[in-house]
Amino acid sequence: MQQNSNKWVYLIILSLIWGSSFILIKKALIGLTPLQLGSLRIIISGVILFFAGFSSLKKLSKTTIKWIVLSGFLGTFFPAFLFAFAETEIDSAIASILNSIVPINTIILGFVAFRIFSSRQQIIGVAIGFVGTILLITNGATINPDQNYWYAFLVIIATIMYALSVNIIKRHLQNVPAITIAVGNFVAIIIPAVIVLIYSGFFTSEVIQSPELPMSLFYIVLLSIFGTAIAKVLFNKLVQISTPVFASSVTYLMPVVAVIWGLMDGEGFGVWQIVATLIILLGVYLANSRKLGS
Repeated sequence: MQQNSNKWVYLIILSLIWGSSFILIKKALIGLTPLQLGSLRIIISGVILFFAGFSSLKKLSKTTIKWIVLSGFLGTFFPAFLFAFAETEIDSAIASILNSIVPINTIILGFVAFRIFSSRQQIIGVAIGFVGTILLITNGATINPDQNYWYAFLVIIATIMYALSVNIIKRHLQNVPAITIAVGNFVAIIIPAVIVLIYSGFFTSEVIQSPELPMSLFYIVLLSIFGTAIAKVLFNKLVQISTPVFASSVTYLMPVVAVIWGLMDGEGFGVWQIVATLIILLGVYLANSRKLGS
């Protein structure tokens, strides 16, 4: 009973944190490139997590390390850059809504890669969710002709990676402490992130002396502490005490938070985009409706 209550607490906290992450990415991009933003986010989060739990990595088996490294690249490294690049062209609210198809991809990949079977209702939910996704992208492109909505597919790629990471954690890292998974993820990806930052031009005088840099760094620090470091540990724990699909359903509430932030920041949001959002969430609801130990 206690565990059932805890999973809802984790879900709500994560929704608030990650729902706010999209506007922080948008603001940080004012003074940083996507490569700089993604790499700094990983580096800062990694340093925080190292101090929090580096000692927890002791006595991990080679097989466990392999899955931790893989989940680190799929669940953190590549998505950090994909979302940054996507938000150079599409609104933060749209990125958050597209991110809500993670549970749908979790079901598809759970079957394809891990032979986790789904009900007929879940399959219908998957189909409905993709219809809503297409509608959201096409209408967004019409409402915002100055934005390149091909970049929306970068978010979709990121959601596929998230779904793979969720299934890996549930399948292969179920008994590994959440903090250990998170720290291990960043041990694996922090050096590649440093290399990306060096070659991104961040250390040039043009960037260092930019008047936008201080505020961009402020947003990155907030994003790193809450949206990556703390949220990563909470999410890993949520996966372990619930199911992959329940954990990824954090994306139900994230769009609500993100859209509110977007509207406050002057982003446009049309009627058909609202309809598309509701269709996506209906699909996610149906896809998540089967009780799998939830």
